[in-house]
Amino acid sequence: MAEKTFITCAVTGSSPLPDHPNFPFRPDHVAAEALAAAEAGASIIHLHVRDRETGAPSQSLDDYREVVGLIRAGNDAVILNVTTGPGCTWMQSPDDPAVCGPGTLMFTAERRLEHILDLKPDMCTLDICTMNLWGGVAINLDPMITRMGQMIQDAGVLPEIECFEAGDFVFADDLMAKGALPVHAPYSFVLGTKYGLPATTEAMVYARNQIPRGARWTGFGVSRHSFPMAAQAVLLGGNVRVGFEDTIYLRRGRLAEDNAAQVRWAVELIERLGGDVASVGETRAMLGLKH
Repeated sequence: MAEKTFITCAVTGSSPLPDHPNFPFRPDHVAAEALAAAEAGASIIHLHVRDRETGAPSQSLDDYREVVGLIRAGNDAVILNVTTGPGCTWMQSPDDPAVCGPGTLMFTAERRLEHILDLKPDMCTLDICTMNLWGGVAINLDPMITRMGQMIQDAGVLPEIECFEAGDFVFADDLMAKGALPVHAPYSFVLGTKYGLPATTEAMVYARNQIPRGARWTGFGVSRHSFPMAAQAVLLGGNVRVGFEDTIYLRRGRLAEDNAAQVRWAVELIERLGGDVASVGETRAMLGLKH
């Protein structure tokens, strides 16, 4: 078990809107959920943005500016970890396999990082997988990720390496070896996607054993695996992620009222397993982040 455990709350994500009466998508609501999650014990807020009218995933710089500004106005200490995931999805055309189909969203490195370079949050996620994912293919090849990694570091932002499958750990090693990723970058293990690492103890142990000794890591499960994998991460010395991006439930059949409710459950889980929850300041020190 780690000396202390920090909690990340992923408040909204980019999947289709779930059937939940309090799911946040308007900028003011996303920011309010983030602030409440921080008050409940989350040191890190993971951010996506959505269209304020439809709730569809947004890549608008103005939306990012508004949400980040509202959070910072209410809490200038909590760590902001902003996504760079949108812009790597390729859908195959049913008529010509060499042509992209409807739903494809492929950006340049500069477009994927536009909001990061503008807002310079403490952290940003960096997906490095190339795999079958959510009905299409996530494409994150070496030239793109090398370029993004260098730009992120030049902006003074700490990348969090998102690992979905076994080969991602080898790729991360190669990227670090050539300076495209910092050697102290934290990892996040995404467990339970259909074609990725399964949400099992064995997979989490495997993932932990692939990263550099002493590296910080968070392990989390999607959907019904969220809290079981949170408990497993605590027991294996990792950190915890919860939030509506991953599940809207506390347990089977029991909706979470809001993101803060999930954070409170995470706090209780950590403490019942004999651990202590890291404060924002302690989390910054663990990750080498300045205030």
